[in-house]
Amino acid sequence: MNPATAAPPPPAHVQVIQMATGYLLSRAIYAAARLGIADLLAQGPKTAEALASSTGTHAPSVYRLMRTLASMGYFKEDEDHRFALDELGAALKADAPGAARSSVLALAGSWMWKAWDEFLYSVQTGETAFDKVFGVSLFGYLAQHPGEAKLFGEAMIGFHGAEPPAVAEAYDFAGIDTLVDVGGGTGNLLGTVLRRHKRMKGIVYDLAHVVSEALRNFRAWGIADRASAEPGSFFESVPAGADAYLLSHVIHDWDEEKCLAILRNCRAAMRDSARLLMVEYVLPSGNEPHIGKILDLVMLTVPGGMERSDKQYRELLAKAGLHVTRIVPTPSEVSVIEAVRV
Repeated sequence: MNPATAAPPPPAHVQVIQMATGYLLSRAIYAAARLGIADLLAQGPKTAEALASSTGTHAPSVYRLMRTLASMGYFKEDEDHRFALDELGAALKADAPGAARSSVLALAGSWMWKAWDEFLYSVQTGETAFDKVFGVSLFGYLAQHPGEAKLFGEAMIGFHGAEPPAVAEAYDFAGIDTLVDVGGGTGNLLGTVLRRHKRMKGIVYDLAHVVSEALRNFRAWGIADRASAEPGSFFESVPAGADAYLLSHVIHDWDEEKCLAILRNCRAAMRDSARLLMVEYVLPSGNEPHIGKILDLVMLTVPGGMERSDKQYRELLAKAGLHVTRIVPTPSEVSVIEAVRV
């Protein structure tokens, strides 16, 4: 489009209203994801009546939902009022690359929705809204709800999907024979690094109910001879003697006291020559936009952690007896914060 003929942006009040009512579309997308509409349409175009029959819903209301989402590029309606997948809708299929459906079900689902209903409480008190609503921490809740935990794990892979190859490309892993991914979940990042560095060995260290999935992934990726998993809590200890320790989106989840416990356990496990590698958003100063500034509000509201700036990470690591040697940007939004023992 020629900039000279482009439509001017809406007035400020219109932009504010549009941003503030974004939840309307969010809930519509969530409903389509929860009902599995995209998977039903993968079999071919269907009317709202057919979709309602398959999902046990109200046909006229389903039509209104589909008509709205068709106007947003999720579906296409033909002259016979049958709906087919459009590009965005195809991404909501259960087996579509990028885990969009799992991400929508987890991040726009009921437990997240309920936590955000108490966002003002977090702003007023600095306390975690999720804990207030559910009487338990996010990770305690997920441990009690394995179905939600599975969706959350898949959502994290989808949400951070561009990061593993970006980290593997941007950071020089030379000289690292054994890498421990502390809190590494299902092993997605470690697996990406090991597939790029054929001689490296790796260990995922996480809770028992998580690492079993990592082992299945390692077998599927053909790296089970070099990748293993150890169950445990990083609040108690970390496997000792590796060349490097990786913490990807771990530190941002916790308050300072818990962050220092994790970091000090990593430091205790590190040899003098070992490196600590933290994959995190590093917030830019001033008014520069960054996805991490929005996610910082998620950290405040849901797990009770925070995103940090360069200066804040250096100060935090110094308290744990670690010194930042460099911060390596990647082609994605995250950076690799490298630190060594003081």
